[in-house]
Amino acid sequence: MLRLTRRAGLAAALALPVAGARAQPAIGTAARPLRVGVTSGVHAQVLEKVKEVLAPEGLVLKITEFGDFIQPNAALAAGELDANTYQHLPFLEAQKQQRGYDFVPVGRTVLTLLAVFSKKHKTLDALPQGARIAIPNDPTNGGRALLLLAKGGVIGLRPGLDYRASVADITDNPKRIRIVELEAAQIARSLDDVDAGAITGNYAVPAGLNPLKDGLVAEGVDSVYSVLVVVRRADAAAPWAKALAAGYARPEVKAFVEGSFGGAIIPTA
Repeated sequence: MLRLTRRAGLAAALALPVAGARAQPAIGTAARPLRVGVTSGVHAQVLEKVKEVLAPEGLVLKITEFGDFIQPNAALAAGELDANTYQHLPFLEAQKQQRGYDFVPVGRTVLTLLAVFSKKHKTLDALPQGARIAIPNDPTNGGRALLLLAKGGVIGLRPGLDYRASVADITDNPKRIRIVELEAAQIARSLDDVDAGAITGNYAVPAGLNPLKDGLVAEGVDSVYSVLVVVRRADAAAPWAKALAAGYARPEVKAFVEGSFGGAIIPTA
């Protein structure tokens, strides 16, 4: 019996023709690379490692980096991308509800811890009356930041809330903290202008900040915000989708993540 190597097997799966149809270049080949969208920084670095690991097996990736959380999904819906990898499940579900996307996750990648950082204060207790704290302005990460501030005792929130918490849900604010909602990518650059800011690891690490070492308060490793590999529903069973998701579970990729980010980014595939 003929035995295929891993590379030959993947290449054969990607190249299966559609009977009766004009042959089109298979997705994931040099003639038609697998187009993956990702936010700049940590997620792009990890995806580059996945690309490197999968290349010898015949899967060719074309990576497009974005500077915000909205465009990667818009590009996937428009058919400009085949997959993206930057969002956690709460954000994906919110986007699907708000924009009608028919997307599904096909795998997990890494967890980027959220933490509150400050250039002016060493502890949360040191925050002055009327301190300004920046949080992400997207609904899920904004709520995630409010939960973290509540965990640190800075504010109180109505009981039983999840990532859908909003500023309107604050029930206790003894220091009269002023919440400043900014685009997530801008908060690290705005720390000079506020007393503190809640920053996800994918933006904190490129700014030289480590959630576990520099954060005034940080999420634990039990966080539910693992980043996903996301595709259109029609592509969920495609060989290239499975291969991309499996790439994040490769030992070489996990070792790269564990050795590159000082524990601030955690493999979850």
